[in-house]
Amino acid sequence: MYSKLKLFSGRANQELALEVARHTGIPLGEVEIKKFANDNSWVKIKENVRGTNVFIIQPTCRPVNDNLMELLIMIDALRRSSAAKINCVIPYYGYARSDKKDQPRVPITAKLVADLLSTAGADRIIAMDLHSDQIQGFFNIPVDHLTSQVTFARYFREHLDLSNAVVVSPDAGGAHRARYLAERLKLGLAIGDKRRTGNNDEATVSSIIGDVKDKTVILHDDILDTGGSLTDAARTAMQYGASRVIAACVHGVLSRDAVEKINESPIEQVFITNSIPLPEANRSPKIVQISIAEMLAVAIKKIHTEESLSILFR
Repeated sequence: MYSKLKLFSGRANQELALEVARHTGIPLGEVEIKKFANDNSWVKIKENVRGTNVFIIQPTCRPVNDNLMELLIMIDALRRSSAAKINCVIPYYGYARSDKKDQPRVPITAKLVADLLSTAGADRIIAMDLHSDQIQGFFNIPVDHLTSQVTFARYFREHLDLSNAVVVSPDAGGAHRARYLAERLKLGLAIGDKRRTGNNDEATVSSIIGDVKDKTVILHDDILDTGGSLTDAARTAMQYGASRVIAACVHGVLSRDAVEKINESPIEQVFITNSIPLPEANRSPKIVQISIAEMLAVAIKKIHTEESLSILFR
């Protein structure tokens, strides 16, 4: 059944790719990737892929441009090697926050990246927790949009006391995401009032709309970047009477001094997925990674056999 299925990985998150390969029972295909002295990237597929259904596992995380270019070159190499279908598994989609023209004379880079992937020869995109759902519409090829909500919900039910908990979104924009998790955990929902400062990378959460007094607050967001909004929301929740604060963030970008902010904040633990590798410099006793490898492996197998993915959303 899986004889025509092949898995390949770029260098962005090989640990996740190897874990997905273990869950599927299909070894990663052999590929050589390097950079020339002039900084040009080069890829060689070192096995026969003619007529096969190929899946490339490659998040476009830091270094974003290098990993994106590596993915595009891999797609082109596989297309020119006569692969039947090229499916891109992109657990973290770089440039996702550039999804609209919110200022004069700025690009919509999320759309540009979608066009680049399609033009390179991708036949399907498998993404997870895109920053905004409308990014799916930027593609003219099929997109399977997976969610880590089921993974988080299962982990929290098994490891946390949820008897007096509430899910909190740091801002109104992520309320739908937090509501989805709250419904899965059968918990209440509260929303932070987040306002941007002059620097778009920074924001403050001045108040919490909803009841968090004497409750365990589960802050939920998709991207943990500089950590400013998350830690600010945690402090505000404590001011509003929360008994403890934990956080669940899908993509641990952890830029600048994010880990230092988390360590100094009232957040007890931050749960992130392994959509992005966690370098040694960003490790902390407060940061816990939850694997999405099994979910991706199930998705890959079901897409290959042309079955429904609905089981991944239950």
